[in-house]
Amino acid sequence: MTLPLEGVRVIEVGQALAGPLAGVIMADMGADVIKIEKPEGGDDARIWGPPFGPDGRTSLYFYSQNRNKRSVVLDLKLESDVGKLHALCETADILIQNLRPGVVDEIGIGPEAMLARHPRLIYCSIWAFGYQGPLKMKPGFDPLLQAYGGMMSVTGRPQDPPTFCGASINDKATGMFCTIGALAALRQRDRTGKGCLVDTSLFDSAVHWVEGQVNSYVATGNVPQRHGTGGNVIVPYQTFDCADGHPLCLAPGNDRLWARCAQVLGHPEWATDPKFAKSAARVAHKTELLPLIAAAMRKKTRPEWVEALEKAGVPCAAVNDIGELANTEQFAASELMQQLPGGDPKVVGLPITFDRIRPTSARSAPKLGEHTDEVLAKL
Repeated sequence: MTLPLEGVRVIEVGQALAGPLAGVIMADMGADVIKIEKPEGGDDARIWGPPFGPDGRTSLYFYSQNRNKRSVVLDLKLESDVGKLHALCETADILIQNLRPGVVDEIGIGPEAMLARHPRLIYCSIWAFGYQGPLKMKPGFDPLLQAYGGMMSVTGRPQDPPTFCGASINDKATGMFCTIGALAALRQRDRTGKGCLVDTSLFDSAVHWVEGQVNSYVATGNVPQRHGTGGNVIVPYQTFDCADGHPLCLAPGNDRLWARCAQVLGHPEWATDPKFAKSAARVAHKTELLPLIAAAMRKKTRPEWVEALEKAGVPCAAVNDIGELANTEQFAASELMQQLPGGDPKVVGLPITFDRIRPTSARSAPKLGEHTDEVLAKL
């Protein structure tokens, strides 16, 4: 298939997750992504295992975030190799970097210098805390930003300590926002002929995830608290244990759905009770309502509730562990799992389709420096 970014060249100077994620999204969409790696071991993520791939050394994590790319080794501490990077940028549309704050300026490849020399380049910087403010030079990893950015304070049950989200949610969001910004800037360049500086940060992404809570605090002065799996503005909107001990997520998101839900739960009177009939009333009286729902849910098994609720059109979902997810019919039908070429591992692919076709990986993750000679010979 012809992919949307065919003909676009991306230079990725970075490691770990946020920068490589932006690169792999563009690579899966057809861009030629050249990954610049340091001579001593390359991207740190190469050894973030187990599990490892068939060679016993390259982590599955690295395969997942670096498929479809070409690896070029450059020592950017050397002026000669910085010159090679400049030569590559003459052929490139987008540069992504997520090096430690200050490093790019130290070695002469900061945005001002690069855009002065390559005015059509889309230069994407991924920061921990952003390009301004007292923490701008501070490095950071996803869990640090989950902590500093407030997410941990609103995750988990009220009696629990602050809790991490199980996924590297800030890294991934920042990689996606970087991609969005880069593609928007590329569209702008089509009109103006000029490149652009795109800045994203894990801090900005962290604040974005809790924007509702921040907006609420600014408006009311009340600090949002943890409330387990429940929603703070919709009730019920959380998990409940069923008779077989398996949890079910119940999400009747409006008054009409709530009336249907109350009927299925065997308590149609809840839909007309002034304390529970309307959304705001349910939120105000949730300490009374939620135990009643919990008691009702313990009367049937999860499959029984799923069948009854879905028949009535009430949104609900089993709480799957990763093994259960991977064995669902929906997961199989999505065709998200891809077999990388050359007998390399299966990984989750791009969560986008074009004309109902999901892009596949034309190449596996590269060996360190695998394409150095191939790429540099063409400069």
